[in-house]
Amino acid sequence: MQQANFTTALIPPSMPTEGFQIAPLSSWLPAKNAPLVIAGPCSAESREQFLTTATQLAANPRIDALRGGVWKPRTRPGSFEGIGTPALDWLVEAKQLTGLPVATEVANKHHVEAALKAGIDILWIGARTTVNPFYVQEIADALQGVDVPVLVKNPIHPDLGLWLGALERLNAAGIQKLAAIHRGFFAYETGPFRNEPKWELTFELRTRLPNLPILCDPSHIAGRRDLIAEVSQTALDINMDGLMIESHCNPDAALSDAKQQITPQTLGQILDNLVVKTPHLQNIEAFQSLQAIREKIDQLDNEMIATLARRFALVNEIGILKDRENISIFQLERFFGLMESRQEAGKNQGLDAALLRELFQVIHKFSVKTQVEASGDLNS
Repeated sequence: MQQANFTTALIPPSMPTEGFQIAPLSSWLPAKNAPLVIAGPCSAESREQFLTTATQLAANPRIDALRGGVWKPRTRPGSFEGIGTPALDWLVEAKQLTGLPVATEVANKHHVEAALKAGIDILWIGARTTVNPFYVQEIADALQGVDVPVLVKNPIHPDLGLWLGALERLNAAGIQKLAAIHRGFFAYETGPFRNEPKWELTFELRTRLPNLPILCDPSHIAGRRDLIAEVSQTALDINMDGLMIESHCNPDAALSDAKQQITPQTLGQILDNLVVKTPHLQNIEAFQSLQAIREKIDQLDNEMIATLARRFALVNEIGILKDRENISIFQLERFFGLMESRQEAGKNQGLDAALLRELFQVIHKFSVKTQVEASGDLNS
């Protein structure tokens, strides 16, 4: 199995966002069994395909809602961009057939109007739309006074402000049945996942909006069928509220995102094997052991803080010396040498190279800042 990817994001300190009115997820989409699961094909390709998939999914009591893309944003012209408005009738027919609520993606006010007119139960805003405040505001205006749940996927790039902004615009329009969908972020480097999880951004989103439900979209994070189970389990391990997973009756023949779709039967197997963990320890002895370990971690953290303070005192001395001798602050060879030696030292201690790389990038960034300030103090 691949290791869960928890990269360090440079996120400014924050306080909970004020003024949000969010309805509990259980009040508008209660889960039959934990976790909450929304499933269905990436695209509603035909009436037969969607109804077949919906029927197979509905046979699993763990499925709480059906999803299906009707309008599909595609980068290149000529790609399958969805059936459009006629496919909404298939979603509604599936709803009548299975008794499950149905969800689809909207990207503008015309999509919203058509979906609401057809009787779609849940709308979601995709990653390509979340990045554009004009599109989000247009959707929010179209939803003014409408009582419908809206799910907001994270923007393509890891910009928490855009994600929060989209949620704020919808909430200001009166939408209280809100939830976020974590579908991962564009990755500049090749890795095991199609989209980088960057789980830490969901932690920060919870800090800003503690009552906001957050669902995970393992299909778009994984990009591969064989990784969906792993991503789903990680999402539950960090206490996400549910999953949205792409499922198709014949994934290999899918017209969009075929590699990340799974059959309803495979989805059932994945759900059966997921472990839903409790956030609280019930065993007194285990709780006492946990507290004892945490106390040791607290002590080590305090020691690291004291060590960092001594390090930055030395960095300040370097800044003064460089200014006196008219030496440039940023030394490229020193930077690369430092990064290489710290990663090698960490490797010898069994530490992850990515952890050491990101840690010392942050330390070096603030070391440069400290030296600049030291120079400024001398010249002021």
